[in-house]
Amino acid sequence: MGEESKLLDMINTVSGYVWGPPLLILLVGTGIYLTLRLGFLQIRSLPYALKLAFSPAKQDKKSKGDISHYQALTTAMAATIGTGNIAGVATAVVLGGPGAVFWMWITAIFGMATKYAEAILAVKYRVTNSNGEMSGGPMYYLEKGLKAKWLGVLFALFGAIAAFGIGNMVQANSVADVLETSFSIPTWITGVILTVLVFLVIIGGIKSIGKVTSFFVPIMAAFYVLGGLIILILNIDLVPSALGTIFSDAFTGSALGGGILGTVIRYGVARGVFSNEAGLGSAPIAAAAARTDYPGRQALVSMTQVFIDTILVCSITGLTIVMAGQYTGGLDGADLTSESFGVFLGNTGTYIVAIGIIFFAFSTLVGWSYYGEKCIGYLINDKAIPVYRIIFVLAVFVGSVAALDVVWGIADIMNGLMAFPNLIGLLGLSGVVAAETKRFLKVAKEEKNQPDQQNTYGA
Repeated sequence: MGEESKLLDMINTVSGYVWGPPLLILLVGTGIYLTLRLGFLQIRSLPYALKLAFSPAKQDKKSKGDISHYQALTTAMAATIGTGNIAGVATAVVLGGPGAVFWMWITAIFGMATKYAEAILAVKYRVTNSNGEMSGGPMYYLEKGLKAKWLGVLFALFGAIAAFGIGNMVQANSVADVLETSFSIPTWITGVILTVLVFLVIIGGIKSIGKVTSFFVPIMAAFYVLGGLIILILNIDLVPSALGTIFSDAFTGSALGGGILGTVIRYGVARGVFSNEAGLGSAPIAAAAARTDYPGRQALVSMTQVFIDTILVCSITGLTIVMAGQYTGGLDGADLTSESFGVFLGNTGTYIVAIGIIFFAFSTLVGWSYYGEKCIGYLINDKAIPVYRIIFVLAVFVGSVAALDVVWGIADIMNGLMAFPNLIGLLGLSGVVAAETKRFLKVAKEEKNQPDQQNTYGA
């Protein structure tokens, strides 16, 4: 037991270094640089991007790719809308104070530019694999665009390992824990059911995953958001005060007693990135599978994921927690979010959070399975993917019934390490991002002026 404790301490120390100020500064700094280089594209083009995301285009049917814009978006959202939206926001408020929510918003605004750049490069440098499917993501634009295959290999290695932790066993453990605590269902039963469900979804590859996520993700997000909106509407008189607390604490850190502003910013940024994964390089793997005529079209769709994930879903959680005022009482993570919802809606509120965690964690399992298989396909070859899928679903059961402190720590490190090669690629290829953006915006302007010509332009 002592040896395990020492190992855990060592892992946590390494994780602290990986996720320390240098990475957070690099993540946000890259977003700021891309925002300036693209002329605040994520703000100027957000309405158009949302329209693209939720209104099927004719080009979806005739362009190269495996799934639609919308399915690529929901697959990425499946992986990112997870326990971070419920537990992560609560942890940010406990450790950084209410002001951390503001810095999550700031991180998301710049993160939209990062997510846009990731997607545009993923589509531009994607390849058709031996199974006739699209493969893309940081490993491909690092190799083909930046001419640094060793960085692509590093990214794929980190991603493949992270998929089994943060994208698999940790999520399965969260579901098993919630079902045991809230509904007295033994963890092994949850493990069996989860294993079977995940297997049925991922065995068919991205087309199967895309069909499931396009149906499942909107329902799960709407369920949680609707519960939160009911709280905000019924207690609308508390919202101005909560917003005032968030904004004032964001620049003073007064809620922490010592008034350490750096701590507020650190936890807001860290949990914001943990929630929307902008800069980590995971979501562009899904974007590369989209049927699209221009990289820029899919990139605009992809950036809406950050808006939905952090600006919408995380805000619901953050506002509810601040309004409930329970964040100084010793609770943390999902327990704090559950208690906060319960303050306003009683047992119904706690069930909304419990069911939300189950849905969110399951969707993360499905989304990350695809990320992991693409990393394995890059590292070995596509023939290894069926074996990977079997191992992945078996790990779901293990995660449901086992203690995971060490697994979580290692996965957290791998997740952070993914960002370094990816951000190097984004900065090194920022000129390509700018050129592709200029190219597509010209086409978008022509389409706007000549609606009858929309979607007739080839790549």
